[in-house]
Formats: sequence, structure tokens, C-alpha cells
Amino acid sequence: MKRIALSLLLGLVTVGAFAQWANPADDVPAYNSQPPTAKLPPILSGSQLQGPSFQYPWQPKVYQMAAKIPAVLHQLPCYCRCDRALGHNSLHSCFENTHGAECSTCAKEAVFAYRLTTQGKTAKQIREGVERREYESIDLDHLGS
Repeated sequence: MKRIALSLLLGLVTVGAFAQWANPADDVPAYNSQPPTAKLPPILSGSQLQGPSFQYPWQPKVYQMAAKIPAVLHQLPCYCRCDRALGHNSLHSCFENTHGAECSTCAKEAVFAYRLTTQGKTAKQIREGVERREYESIDLDHLGS
């Protein structure tokens, strides 16, 4: 009887532990489905793009791109999961501080969003590409050149 109870408990713990990966499509990080209705917090700019978090040429460049598309970033999830770890509510949050310079996922997503925005894609279309992880092919090292 004790062995059966232990086996059932172990089975329940296993199912619970793996439930988080059951359907990755349903596990989209936080984002806003609509454009902002109020003024967004500013994206870092100017002299804020210096210091220990900005050691590579691509880092300020990403912030400059992000500053051109704040409403789009507001409508995108961030797959570094900063919504859980830092309480961010969209990719825009990453560029309100130095997080976007310190995280290649955030940076690649922002570059991806900027490029697709300049091609006329909507925030929804860009979000779908982000959810498919299309941003992963972005090469940040060649961005700042």
C-alpha cells in the first residue's frame, strides 16, 4: 500500500513538473495586444547609452532602433522571460532600462521588430514571427559595424 501511494505521488509530481511544457504555444510571455493608450515610459537614449552595460557597438544601435518603434515593442512578448523574472509587461519594458543591452534575446527581438516594421509589417505580424522565434537568426555583432 505504501509503495502504491509513493508511486502515485511520484507520478503526480512528474506530471505537474512537465505540465509547463505541455503546450508551448500557450506559454507566450507578457505583451499588450493593442497599441498603447497612454504615453509609454521613455526608451533609454543619448548619454544613457554609455557605461558598463554598453560595451559593444550593437548595444546603442539596438536602443536607437527601439526608440523608433515604441508602440510596436509594447505589443511584443519577450522570450527571455523577463515578464516572470523582472515583471516586464512587453518587449518595450526591456529598453526602459539597461536590460535590453544585457540580453541578446531582447536585442535580437527589437532588431527583428525594427526590420519588419520598416518593411510595413503590423505589430501582429511581427508578434507572430517573434513567437516562431524568427529573431534568433539576427547577428548582433554585425549590427554595430
